[in-house]
Amino acid sequence: MKNEAAFVRTLKPISSKRSVLVNIGGKEYIDFSSNDYLGLSQHPEMIEAAVNAAKKYGTGSGGSRLLSGDSELFHELEDSVARFKGKGSSLVFNSGYQANIGIISSLLSKEDTVFFDKLCHASIVDGVMLSGARFHRFRHNDAGHLEELLKKEKARKPLIITESVFSMDGDIASLKDLVSVKNKYSATLMADEAHATGIFGKNGAGVVEELGLSDEIELIMGTFSKSLGSCGAYIACSEKVKQYLVNACRSFIYSTALPPSVVACNLKSIELVKKEPQRRKKLLELSAYFIGLLKKNGIDTPSRSQIVPVIAGENPAAISLSDKLKANGFWSLPIRYPTVPKGEARVRFSLNSGHTEEMINKIVECLGT
Repeated sequence: MKNEAAFVRTLKPISSKRSVLVNIGGKEYIDFSSNDYLGLSQHPEMIEAAVNAAKKYGTGSGGSRLLSGDSELFHELEDSVARFKGKGSSLVFNSGYQANIGIISSLLSKEDTVFFDKLCHASIVDGVMLSGARFHRFRHNDAGHLEELLKKEKARKPLIITESVFSMDGDIASLKDLVSVKNKYSATLMADEAHATGIFGKNGAGVVEELGLSDEIELIMGTFSKSLGSCGAYIACSEKVKQYLVNACRSFIYSTALPPSVVACNLKSIELVKKEPQRRKKLLELSAYFIGLLKKNGIDTPSRSQIVPVIAGENPAAISLSDKLKANGFWSLPIRYPTVPKGEARVRFSLNSGHTEEMINKIVECLGT
């Protein structure tokens, strides 16, 4: 019989937050589980932008974008995202999940074929399933296997999907290899930059920008809810694709628009990412330090980013490791099957620019005891 406790998820309310410190159940922890990688959710300019927008427009949008919810802020934001990502246009969604399931299921039908990385996020998988399209999962970060599948399938105008920074392993997609394969087979490529935006690239636009591939990747998806410290998501694309999605994407059409305060925060976050590059520079330095220290202590990780998993094995082992860390003052939660494959349950550490080397030294010491 399965140990049910190893599979049950529970909610854990935070009563206060100060930089990387969170208070949960009356105890203060150093948070290593947050996606607020740059600490922008507490930036005074973000808070000011939210307050000013709420005063001007009210607390809610009042309807879907196609009815009464389409404020001028959305159009400013979509222009800003398009420039940031080096694309002709963009469209904002309420969340990363809504974006992926809506975009993918709208662009594909049962006559189409899609190829996606085996470790793509659940929202991508669900979007593919909703579309009814024929699909193939290629081995993780294996452009050669992708090409084998494309050659065998001989699909007409196939779609290839990957993440740029993978959310569970923290490794980075071989985007140049995928672009090469895409061009060879006249495919379209979609990159999910949820965990890369704000961190990589000259302006913080992501791995696509860092590799100079903005013109080569047709669909660039990302979120405002991680490094950008707010809420919502977007697709950066051509104006033609945007107009199609406005008319066909159910998760866009049938959702009440984001509140003005959130949209204003999203606008401000892009500005801050460009204006304060020291945040992402420090984050990447801390990430490299953490990964190097883990390896020095005999703890392997696939990470090449701010997401640093330590594989524990089965679900109970990951829970036990998380409990040990909590007892030592670290909020580092387990990621378990079925979110990750069986036998690969882990504690996933999310680095933040507010962390210090001293904090990292202590957590590695705790892992090694």
